[in-house]
Amino acid sequence: MAWLEYLLPLIFLLPLGAMAVIVIALRNLHDARVRSPFDAHQLREPGQALRDRLDRAFAGLFLNGALGPILILAPLVYGMGRMLFASEQDWIEWGFYGVLTTVLALLFCFLLIRDFQRIRRLKLGLACELAVGQELERLIRPDTHPYVIFHDIPADTYTIDHVAVTPHGVFVVETRARTRPLDATGQERSHVTVEHEHLRFPGWKERRPLRKTRQAVQWLRQWLAREGNSRVPVHGVLALPGWVIDTRNGPEDLLVVSGDHLAEELRKMTLGEMTDQDHDDVIHALMKRAAIVDELRHLQNPSV
Repeated sequence: MAWLEYLLPLIFLLPLGAMAVIVIALRNLHDARVRSPFDAHQLREPGQALRDRLDRAFAGLFLNGALGPILILAPLVYGMGRMLFASEQDWIEWGFYGVLTTVLALLFCFLLIRDFQRIRRLKLGLACELAVGQELERLIRPDTHPYVIFHDIPADTYTIDHVAVTPHGVFVVETRARTRPLDATGQERSHVTVEHEHLRFPGWKERRPLRKTRQAVQWLRQWLAREGNSRVPVHGVLALPGWVIDTRNGPEDLLVVSGDHLAEELRKMTLGEMTDQDHDDVIHALMKRAAIVDELRHLQNPSV
């Protein structure tokens, strides 16, 4: 039966087909959209629409980059199977498989170039929107405002999540995410007990979050002292979003909170008095620190 000569080579395409199914199933792996642990609503940042389009562009790049080699190899693999089962060699047919492979290779090269250019345009648009958004934020949070927030402040070997500068001190805010386990009835167990050295979650305990927060506080205190701001009080805050915190036996040197209404809690806390000059010096030092490290990273990796 001549039709078997065309049907049997399809067996060689099964591994490629399985890989293609896996690639399609993972096409949305790069999805940076996150939801608030407080109300489950999607968190929106400046340029969120462009961020969503950028996620879709990366998903398209992943799909074309992973599916491309699979589809390009498919005609060659099928052709080798035909050569095994064919009763006679048809060079026109073999040439067709070669031409089809070449056309597919050119097509996916074009798609990858298009995806790359699209991502570059979206990243440029996002950068412009973020820059304008930061300038607009000065309307409600000018540089001379008594409350200034810094994100991702680089330390020596790690990054501090947030640093809040207030008129009454500086707060180091570290955030840790932990999944809430379920009990036998399917209800979430969301209570965590804070001790001096441990966090007691339902079923396990950890000391690393408290230790890392203290380490960040110690580093910032020593760094400010080297910058000439040794009188500035520094306090650590550990945020566990979505958890109910029991701090009755907690440490005095750290504040452990769920993160809800954190701004109000920090506004009420008084670590000490800071002069206007100390306040401005801390802000300028942190701005300089972030700018210098960003410049060093760019010099080490110019493509970023």
